[in-house]
Amino acid sequence: MTEIVPFRALPLQADAVSYAYGPDSRRGDDVRAGTIRTFEIVDSVAYPGTVRKIWVHAPHGHDADAPAAVMVFNDGWWYLDPAGDVRAGIVLDNLAHRAEIPSLVSVFVDPGVFPDTTNPKNRNAEYDEADARYAGFLLDEVLPRVAETHALRPEPDRRGICGGSSGGNGALTAAWQRPDGIRRVISFNGSFAQMPGGNPYPALLRSGEGRPLRVFLHAAHRDLGWNDRDHNWFAENLETAAALTRAGTDVRLVVGDGGHHPNHGGVILPDALRWLWRDER
Repeated sequence: MTEIVPFRALPLQADAVSYAYGPDSRRGDDVRAGTIRTFEIVDSVAYPGTVRKIWVHAPHGHDADAPAAVMVFNDGWWYLDPAGDVRAGIVLDNLAHRAEIPSLVSVFVDPGVFPDTTNPKNRNAEYDEADARYAGFLLDEVLPRVAETHALRPEPDRRGICGGSSGGNGALTAAWQRPDGIRRVISFNGSFAQMPGGNPYPALLRSGEGRPLRVFLHAAHRDLGWNDRDHNWFAENLETAAALTRAGTDVRLVVGDGGHHPNHGGVILPDALRWLWRDER
């Protein structure tokens, strides 16, 4: 069946663009809010000395004893905030209510901070590195705590992760490094260009390495350095998408206008989740 997309004129300038949120980003009149519980990790093995807060969301009516698929969101509350740019909790409630995605247990993980220090943020150290430490932290320290109150599916293709900017790096890296634990990825405006040593994925994929992943990538035409030869955040997303495509990965790329801002990612989150979980309803 062919879908007819309504005509819409392109903006003449691609810089100052803001996208309007659709109905999926506003709570439906007949949709009840899901449950949210919180806990803290103050004794991390992977990131000693850090503390962080974690929110666990489940849609209304979810059976906590029934093993569920899992969706991790980097940057925690910033993605969950109902008044923020992404509004993931509202989106998840709406889509689950209409059975457009499975009844996910979603885990919103704040980056770690070092209390009472001059430079407390550990976000870039966790998200930008191309190693398996962050994935191990999620699989070995976070999800076991979640499983104390919510039964979780153990299969890696029933686990997804979402993030933006450096959080987008961290999302793809977590799945790349630990496909035995996570295989579905959403990356909005990934800042692959600022990873230490540069973006590793095009070269890795060209060399024949691959992973059984499903990846939704988003890029903004006026992202940082969009017209530069080096450190071009827009181009690095395009090159990552091209490399994944050539490697036969199940990938979808969405390109928007505007700069390095979460607005467009928030607007398309409902469609990204529907695509990511299209075979699990």
